[in-house]
Amino acid sequence: MTHPTATRPAVGGVIETDVSARLDRLPWGRFHTLVVLALGITWVLDGLEVTLAGALAGALKASPTLQFSNAEIGLATSSYLAGAVLGAVGFGWLTDRLGRKKLFFITLAVYLAATAATGLSWNLWSFCLFRFLTGAGIGGEYTAINSTIQELIPARARGWTDLVINGSFWLGAVLGAGTSLVVLDPALFGPDTGWRVAFGLGAFLGLVILFLRTWIPESPRWLMTHGRHEEAEALVAGIEARFRAEGHTLTEGPFPKARLRQRSHTPLAEVLAALKAYRQRAWVGLALMSAQAFFYNAIFFTYALILIDFYKVPADGVGWYILPFAAGNFFGPVLLGRLFDTLGRKPMIAATYGMSGVLLALSGWAFQQEIVTATTLTVCWMAVFFFASAAASSAYLTVSEVFPLEIRALAIALFYAVGTSVGAVGPALFGVLIEGHSRNAIFGGYLLASVLMIAAGIVAGIWGVAAERKSLEDVAKPLAAEE
Repeated sequence: MTHPTATRPAVGGVIETDVSARLDRLPWGRFHTLVVLALGITWVLDGLEVTLAGALAGALKASPTLQFSNAEIGLATSSYLAGAVLGAVGFGWLTDRLGRKKLFFITLAVYLAATAATGLSWNLWSFCLFRFLTGAGIGGEYTAINSTIQELIPARARGWTDLVINGSFWLGAVLGAGTSLVVLDPALFGPDTGWRVAFGLGAFLGLVILFLRTWIPESPRWLMTHGRHEEAEALVAGIEARFRAEGHTLTEGPFPKARLRQRSHTPLAEVLAALKAYRQRAWVGLALMSAQAFFYNAIFFTYALILIDFYKVPADGVGWYILPFAAGNFFGPVLLGRLFDTLGRKPMIAATYGMSGVLLALSGWAFQQEIVTATTLTVCWMAVFFFASAAASSAYLTVSEVFPLEIRALAIALFYAVGTSVGAVGPALFGVLIEGHSRNAIFGGYLLASVLMIAAGIVAGIWGVAAERKSLEDVAKPLAAEE
């Protein structure tokens, strides 16, 4: 598809545009599939990185070059999370200011270069620096990609699409678990080679994705609010022509129009005022993001420790247990996602958060009573995270669709940063609980995570936004809108 040449923003005037309505009325086509594949792959990369970081811990300790201690591995993990938080906020602001397309190329390039460099690390500080930069790239990806996907996918399919894309994190987890089984095989790779090859895989995937993204246009919605209305019109006309060439019959207008004041950017003071004006939505987003981050990080990052310390599973066999766990996480959003568009956001968010909390409490009780084995505990986790994965994905869906277009990426970044920071408490807390080898104490930790999820579900059920099948402009009016 030919993309229009950039022009200087027209500032000050008021235009009427039906760009959003024309995008939302499109049937699902190859264009949308390409958007999902080229942009949604970010979550696969994050799942790959997180899983490799845990699965390669033993190899990093055994590496003749690195010889990491447990504390140094923890520092490297913290470096990745810190990079993700700062990258999300910094790149999120730039995504709203400079455009979606520029940033989803920049953030992917940062990730690609940093993960390749990680495989070349020579000591602790080089490893931590490259993990920090890898995290920054991934954090920036979350903001740029979520914004773009929300603005290009038709309203009627936005919920299911977003949930499936976020759930694809677990395809990366499966890839990471499978990769770890290969690269940690001493018959195939030496102790200082396998972990380097694993990080090289991430860089290779990044190169493939970089090529796919050359076909993705800038968001017409972003263009029309930044003084580039003619470019937005030309892009949508090109997309429509592509659909007609593929044999689709498109609904003809007239379509509802929005009146927008043209400007090159949104002043920071107006951004802050908008966040304050949407404070109830902000509290809902904060509750959802914080609860799911604590829930996930507490369980997933300590899953291997539970298997090793309480069920005597060998470290090189943990990957086999991660595979079914990841399958449950992936199929939850796939099978439940459409209900978020049909039954609605509020009831489904409340239901998935509530079910996650209840099932975790029951599984924790079974663990405390010692009535589950490593295998049956994994089956329990599959059931818990079938719902929890859909719940966590709906948190990202919520914060990416309930704020005005001009602050969408920054809002995603802020909630991602806060959620990640809160979530970082989970592994530290459960690490201490597991170190004490008390099933009662660990059960108490599970109950805490359960209560947080149930409470967040209640908050969303009462104060959430019924955004299903609605245009983004109807869910949150653009700041540039004129009456």
